Amino acid sequence: MSGICTIVYHFHMTTFSHEHIHIFTLYIPIFDSVGFLDRIFKGDSSIVSFRKQLRNILGFVPGNAVLYKTALTHRSVKESSDQNNERLEYLGDAILSAVIADFLFKKYPYKEEGFLTEMRSKMVNRVQLNDIAVKMGLRKISYFNKFDGSLKMSQIFGNTLEAVVGAIYLDKGYDKTRQWIMERIIQPYLFMEDLENLEINHKNKLYGWANKNGKNLEFETLDEHMEGGRRLFTVGAVVNGELISQGRAYNKKDASQIAAQQAMEKLGLNKVEGIDEGGL
Repeated sequence: MSGICTIVYHFHMTTFSHEHIHIFTLYIPIFDSVGFLDRIFKGDSSIVSFRKQLRNILGFVPGNAVLYKTALTHRSVKESSDQNNERLEYLGDAILSAVIADFLFKKYPYKEEGFLTEMRSKMVNRVQLNDIAVKMGLRKISYFNKFDGSLKMSQIFGNTLEAVVGAIYLDKGYDKTRQWIMERIIQPYLFMEDLENLEINHKNKLYGWANKNGKNLEFETLDEHMEGGRRLFTVGAVVNGELISQGRAYNKKDASQIAAQQAMEKLGLNKVEGIDEGGL
């Protein structure tokens, strides 16, 4: 029967009539659909309160509360990689990106790669995710150093949201995670018409970073050929003579925007508040 876990207890009893140890094994079936550790600590008011908060925010009862607590824990309070949310953030970032890429691919069947790439960037940029996380209530139940004023004003809650996505994926699987992203992130917070009209110029942002940091930034056309009856351009973002990224599109403008976006991701400029950090 699903949901049954069997706990094995080994009791060591020494008999006085014999000089050896008899081991008795007692099997106790416990009907538990939410996990043994949660069963043990269900009387702890803090655990009960935490699970209730998760249910209110996520919309479902988590199967592994410890996993979600890790997802909500910033490294400012837990430095160990198995106790803070950085690994889950890495996983959640990939899952969220894949779900949104699939959503955009199906919603816009006739749009080019440049449009899809820019729309995805608008949906998952750090400021956008941070705003969504705060509105969802994740900030209230996150574990971080509240005495560090810079953290309160940073975008760490967007990272936390990605970590929660990673936790949901491990706990519930891809299909449930995809459904949760659609119902709890895309539908209530991301309005496609508004995002379509939102201008995000990655080239300008990258130029701004280069100017502030004394870098020489150029966009070079690396290749140009006919493909499918149309001219396809490959443009590279070059910083101080080093090729950082490449973008391909059917016009140079889109190709350079894609190259600029990928360069910002590679240099880590999308995960900081400003554009004066990271990079070479």
